[in-house]
Order: sequence, then structure tokens, then C-alpha cells
Amino acid sequence: MKHEQVLPPGNVLRYTLNERITHWVAAGSYIYLLLTGLAFWSPWLFWLAMILGGGQISRLLHPWAGLIFFLSVAYMYKLWASQMGMTPNDKAWMDSVGHYIRNEDSQMPPAGRYNTGQKFLFWGFFWCAIALLLTGVVLWVPNWIPWSLRSLRYIAVILHPIAALLTIALFLIHIYMGVFAERGAFSAMIRGYVPAAFIRRFHPGWYEEIVGNSPSPRK
Repeated sequence: MKHEQVLPPGNVLRYTLNERITHWVAAGSYIYLLLTGLAFWSPWLFWLAMILGGGQISRLLHPWAGLIFFLSVAYMYKLWASQMGMTPNDKAWMDSVGHYIRNEDSQMPPAGRYNTGQKFLFWGFFWCAIALLLTGVVLWVPNWIPWSLRSLRYIAVILHPIAALLTIALFLIHIYMGVFAERGAFSAMIRGYVPAAFIRRFHPGWYEEIVGNSPSPRK
């Protein structure tokens, strides 16, 4: 039997419990991958591995955390991909991105449930996760790669850190968008709901959908 979350008056459900759990599994595994990956990348950062149980433990768990991260991202694809398609409104949003950076929300085209920046983040993490999985498997079990295909090892050594660095850039943008650009977005991923005023300000296109499909949310 499906149970719906009871919302405080004047609030709108932003993320279901399923969506929030998936997000935090991906976030937790990614942060572990980030810290241990940086430790492997530079001797100056190897102390990160030491505080996470030591080098051997980190090397053992890093690929398994990678699998967890990829599976959670793949499940996010199932949950959200249908809502992440680009529309003509997204082009207008990109043309006005300067207003978004300056928090001039009234100057932005009306965003739907996800704005253009969030869509780019979603697809960026999705494709980087695939690249990290494919190159990571090669680095995880190099002895399984035939000597005739040894060039795959060299390619993986180059592409794996490049994809990882791209995710770091996306991660920093994600933090900025969730904590500073859309104040209240971070708590939405914890509680699941946001005030109707938040939707009206940051995602007015979605707000109009909500108003059109149900009784007007309390203000």
C-alpha cells in the first residue's frame, strides 16, 4: 500500500522519499570516491586515504563505492530522465544565465520542475558516471585485459581522472546551486517539501502546472 507524505500547510512536495534516498546514496558514495580518488591522484593528498582507513582499505573499497555510485546514478536516470529533456525555454534560460548567477529571478524565463542548469548537471553526471565505470573497470582488473588491447589501459589511465575532474566541477556547481542560488533547495532534499513560495519564485513554470492541475497551494 502506498503512503503519501503528509505536508505542512502551504508546502509542496518537491522530492519523494525514494528520490531523496537515491540522491543521498549517490552523494555519499561520490564523496567517498572523491576523497579516495584525490588520495590516489596526488601523494600530497594521500593523507585523505589514511583517515579513511588506510591506503589498502581505500584501494579495496574505492571500486565498490564506484559501483554503488553508478547504480544510484542509473536509478536516477530511471526516475528523472523523462523530465530532463531540453526545450525552447531552456535556450532562453541559457541566454539569461547571467541573471540567474546574480539571483535576479524575475529576469529569468519561467523554469519547470528542473531549470536548464539542473538539467545540464544531471546529464553531466550521467555521462561522467558511464565514463568512470568503463575506465574504472579497466583499472580495477587490468590483468583481465588481453595484451593485444593494452592500449585500453593507457586510455583508462588518462580518461578516468579527466572524467573525475569534470564531476568535481559539476559537484561544486551543484553545491552552489543548491545552497546559494536556490536557498531552500538543500533542505528540500532532506525534508522532501518546500514552501509554495519557493516554487513560485524559482520554478514558476512548474508552479503554474501545479496550480492548473490542483487546487491552488496555500500561500
